Amino acid sequence: MARRKIIAGNWKMNMTPSQAVALCAELKDLVKSDSVDVVYCVPAIDIVPVVEAVKGTNVQVGAENLYIEDKGAYTGEISAPMLVDSGVKFVIIGHSERREYFKEDDAFLNKKVKKAFEAGLIPILCCGETLEQREMGVTMDWIRLQIKSDLVGITADQVKSMVIAYEPIWAIGTGKTATTEQAEEVCKGIRECIAEIYDQATADAVRIQYGGSVNAGNAAELFAQPDIDGGLVGGASLKADFGKIVNY
Repeated sequence: MARRKIIAGNWKMNMTPSQAVALCAELKDLVKSDSVDVVYCVPAIDIVPVVEAVKGTNVQVGAENLYIEDKGAYTGEISAPMLVDSGVKFVIIGHSERREYFKEDDAFLNKKVKKAFEAGLIPILCCGETLEQREMGVTMDWIRLQIKSDLVGITADQVKSMVIAYEPIWAIGTGKTATTEQAEEVCKGIRECIAEIYDQATADAVRIQYGGSVNAGNAAELFAQPDIDGGLVGGASLKADFGKIVNY
């Protein structure tokens, strides 16, 4: 099955609304592509201006987070209906920074995945291991636990439509990148895990990204691997190089 590549930028806590609009204008012609899906996952305050700024382009907009309730007394949170009404299509769930800094565990992330699907959003579900876990030889055990826990109660058809992003924590923002072989090995392992939970057709359909210091220099080799269907790009998505990654 030929899976369409998806290149998503995770802006993290960067870009004021005016800076975001300026970046969209700078990247507009650079990220044009008919062959891959392009997504900007932006801070909540940037969503409305970015949705407006990318109208008429090939770019879709994603959020970096959502809450598990639709409304209520949850000061500072943002709901799935708010995201949908703003024009958001994708939402990042389970990024290692959310897991570490905000103590989001797998049971909570499973609720977020369910809420995203309930609202019609496409989850970009993140998983990944620490350097210590890799050195201990438990990388796949850990990632399989994350995947199985986060997808409890999620149907095969839902999984076919979502995106899974493998991001080794030791490679995020460090300049270190997993070797092509390491990245492909884990992405293949994730696909095998999906086949075990569901079936081979579901495993063949789900798109699996690699993330972790992806740049214009390593994108082509990474994305050429049979089980890597694009990238979740951090720092490099905030500059012109993102166009080179999209058009690898």
